[in-house]
Amino acid sequence: MMDAHTLHNDHLSLLESLNIDGQEILNRKDFLQFDDTDEARLTGINEIAARYADEVIEEFYKHLLSFEDMRAFFNDTKTLQRVKKAQKRYFMRLTEGNYDAEYIENRLHIGAVHERISLPIKSYLGMYNYYLRAVAVRLFDAYKSEPQRALDVFLSLTKLTFLDMGLAIETYIASRERTIGAQQDAIKELSTPVLPFRPGILILPIVGLIDSFRANQLTEQLLLAIRQNRAKIVVLDITGVPYVDSRVASHLVQTVEAARLMGAKAIVSGVSPEIALTMVSIGADLGRVETVGDMQSGIERAEQLSGYQMVRISKDNRPGE
Repeated sequence: MMDAHTLHNDHLSLLESLNIDGQEILNRKDFLQFDDTDEARLTGINEIAARYADEVIEEFYKHLLSFEDMRAFFNDTKTLQRVKKAQKRYFMRLTEGNYDAEYIENRLHIGAVHERISLPIKSYLGMYNYYLRAVAVRLFDAYKSEPQRALDVFLSLTKLTFLDMGLAIETYIASRERTIGAQQDAIKELSTPVLPFRPGILILPIVGLIDSFRANQLTEQLLLAIRQNRAKIVVLDITGVPYVDSRVASHLVQTVEAARLMGAKAIVSGVSPEIALTMVSIGADLGRVETVGDMQSGIERAEQLSGYQMVRISKDNRPGE
């Protein structure tokens, strides 16, 4: 387990990554109309909350474990007991006051943990729904003779829980955006391998579907490789591309033109009949695009343009024979 110092640093990094400072905390409270009166109401029921906490937790997990997809998160008794204790601390913190930066840090961290274990947002929100309903019943029971007081306390609690939910959902979104960003970086490296073939010749074999995002990456990678390798000829092989829509076809033509402006001639190989029809139907300017049937033909054409000549060596003329 992480120690308190490590957790504290992690919380600070979450605050910083989400640009939440003291003023932002005040702004969020103001938007929810959560003020000192609400804080006083919540701290005033701390003893009541302590009395019903265990009962609410047991009821909640009995309800939670009645769903098969939720039981997968609590596959042993020790884990379940540990989570119950943590949940009790979480709920008790709602009525302890001091809803400051440290409180916000704690809520952000909890949201990050839930995202890390892939707990669905619907389950997180469902937990709050169950908790608020269970607490409402107990508050109105505790203040039978003061229903207005019970309602006021419940509304204050609702404001605070919505503050918590907003923070947690932001960490879900931020964590997943970082994950998606890392995946896109990996795709960028793997999906557009620009291969040096001979001095001055590059081959770009494209496999799989191409969307606008990947098409942009492809162009960036290709132009960078042209500059780094001082390439004069590029073979773009699209044999492995099953489908090209009008936007991608237009982008492919633009890529050929961009390579030309970098001083390199692009040859497109492996154009299927379907892709050819798409390019014709959109009226793409094919005047500057040289196409060939397959990659082998593309390589041969690139070598021809570069001054290379392939000569077949007969068996009788092979060295040493």
